[in-house]
Amino acid sequence: MNAGLSTLRTIAIGGAAGDGIREAGVNFSEFLSEIGFRTFSSFDYPSLIRGGHNYARITYGEDIVRADYRELDVLIAVNDDSVRKHLDELNENALVFVETTYAPNVGAISAQLIPLPMKQIAEEVGAPQVARTSSSLGAYGYVLGIPLDRLKEIAHTVFANVGSDINVQLVERGYRHVEELGLQQQPITLPNHGRTGGEVMDGNKAIAKGLLAAGLEAYVGYPMTPSTSTLQFLARAGKERGLKVIHPEDEIAVLNMAIGMAYAGKRAAVGTANGGVALMQETISMAGVSEVPCVILESMRMGPATGVATHTSQGDLLFTINVAHGEFPRFVVAPGDVEECFECAADAMNMAWKYQIPAIILSDKQLSESYMSVEIDEDSKGPDLGKRAEAPGSEYKRYAITDDGISPLAFPGTPEAVVKATSYEHIEEGDATEDPIIVKAQQDKRFRKLEGLYADFAWFPTVKTYGDLDADVAIIFWGSTKGAVLEAHKQLKTPAKLVQVLWMEPFDADRVKAELAGMRVVIDVEANHTAQLAALIRQKTSIEIHNKVLKYDAQPFTPTELAREINAFL
Repeated sequence: MNAGLSTLRTIAIGGAAGDGIREAGVNFSEFLSEIGFRTFSSFDYPSLIRGGHNYARITYGEDIVRADYRELDVLIAVNDDSVRKHLDELNENALVFVETTYAPNVGAISAQLIPLPMKQIAEEVGAPQVARTSSSLGAYGYVLGIPLDRLKEIAHTVFANVGSDINVQLVERGYRHVEELGLQQQPITLPNHGRTGGEVMDGNKAIAKGLLAAGLEAYVGYPMTPSTSTLQFLARAGKERGLKVIHPEDEIAVLNMAIGMAYAGKRAAVGTANGGVALMQETISMAGVSEVPCVILESMRMGPATGVATHTSQGDLLFTINVAHGEFPRFVVAPGDVEECFECAADAMNMAWKYQIPAIILSDKQLSESYMSVEIDEDSKGPDLGKRAEAPGSEYKRYAITDDGISPLAFPGTPEAVVKATSYEHIEEGDATEDPIIVKAQQDKRFRKLEGLYADFAWFPTVKTYGDLDADVAIIFWGSTKGAVLEAHKQLKTPAKLVQVLWMEPFDADRVKAELAGMRVVIDVEANHTAQLAALIRQKTSIEIHNKVLKYDAQPFTPTELAREINAFL
């Protein structure tokens, strides 16, 4: 058990690339969800096609779990390297299921080593070796005291999409193996509500679902970790939903193609990582001046340059809100959990089309690729079509000067109307100009859109609060650190209000100032070296935050580690 958190348990599954570790982690999450638990799962892997150490970590409990814990109650080791690498994470009396073809030389440990011939079991039932971890699910099901018939029934559900029969055989063989060993069971009381009713989903899939809910018609992506699974999910969903999904030659082509689609009237989005956004900057600027709506998913990874390509970071907040040359309004939102990924993606699509601006969804590897048990109402978000021109005719002005800064939108093919788009500054009809009076008027027009966005502060959760709302200690954070902060709160010595910022541009300075007013201590938590949220708050509110907990080793915060650091300030 995790110290002080006896209702939670954590499982790790370790092996090499190609051993099916990610799939095993998802399968365990589905299994635990099926018997009524909430889960949070994360995945760690190097930039290797084969080899290197990969592991999945799943924390589960009866209530919502927002982050996984480093302290392990169970380790499933496909190779001996996995035992050695996770030795210092094992709780006392942890269970270690280890492949019997290995004899790990780990010395005296308090954990219980349990031999499990995963490779042999897979060979005997004719299963591919990548599926061999399914036998460990059976072994753990036995430990939990789940009857075999019930376990097989659950396995049929968990493996329904990948060939349940062979996996159910593996589950049964793993169960019977540890039963024959005489392994002592540790029966647990299962939640009496059964399956939570939600779905085990990662952030990228939730973003895809949010875009679809807001009317996505086309998605363009070049595979770039950690955004790739959004492209994969939408490609599979394309035929069923009438969605155009394209994988062009590079990231520059990605956004140029999406801009062309949006100019033609299609609600388009793109997905990439921070390096891809760096390549897209000139096109983002063109979208700003041409007022073509576009939605960009940026899933951050550790930089600079290629950096640590398969690991996480929050190093691009200030880059993203200032991305591209010149001045133009844009929308940047940073979800903090899987449910918010859905909501923020839909909001980004609608803001892009309501205001005819670029909108960026700022995620990161930890959020994009971690799974949670969530319940999402896909009907709760619908498309905002924005201000459309009615019967524009031959006098149509694409960039008409308006009080709210939003010009009525028409698309090529509209009878009699000429619809222009240009990267040059322009007159109302769209022809290029260098007249300083018109240049200023068009710039003023575009920035009047911010007045509408500021008004939207009242209708959207630009800032959220949790924890002890009357406390005089505040912890402020953004993005994927949310899960670790909310879990760490359970271990703090002092009551604390937790303040999450979601809208980064435009920034709700008044709300942030109100939440931090009168605080005795304010602590900023971020996964970057330069405390970028703190810098943004100082710029927008003049509030200087002196206490900072920063992590920039390409690994996410874990709750116990974070609680220890916050307690040091308290």
